[in-house]
Amino acid sequence: MKNVIKLFVLVALSLGAMSVSAQTKLGYIDTQKLIQAMPEWTEAQKQFQAKQDEVEKEMTNLREQFQTKSAEFSEKEKTYSEVIRASKEQELQELYQRIQRFQEIAMTELDKSQKSLMQPVMDKALNAIKAVGKENGFTYIFELNAGILYVAETADDILPLVKKKLGLQ
Repeated sequence: MKNVIKLFVLVALSLGAMSVSAQTKLGYIDTQKLIQAMPEWTEAQKQFQAKQDEVEKEMTNLREQFQTKSAEFSEKEKTYSEVIRASKEQELQELYQRIQRFQEIAMTELDKSQKSLMQPVMDKALNAIKAVGKENGFTYIFELNAGILYVAETADDILPLVKKKLGLQ
């Protein structure tokens, strides 16, 4: 009798597990492909590139100033008095420090800018993925590039569904 009860419980658990797995719907998406297909991403990239070009232009200008002053100093160093030579050396050192400070600030600002430009694009993509998941009854949606080692032929790639949701081709 105990064996019959154990067998019954085992069968019931197996059937329960099969019904749960039958209800589980898995999907995957390559969000990088999705984001790159979005016109907002292209616009954000253009804006970021413009800011990057502006910073690079200023950095080039500062470096040219430093090289010019350094070359002039090297050329005329022997003709300078002690006071003027010390003043010119200090001027070069301050310009060099200014270049370093500018570079640090510029890198921080570019990083902030990139994040602020991309965050709305990421949010829109994530919201569309969530909406497609709800509309199509997915239990889980995995990021394809996050280390999935195997994708079965029966798994659903939801990239076309999300692109459709966003009006992309």
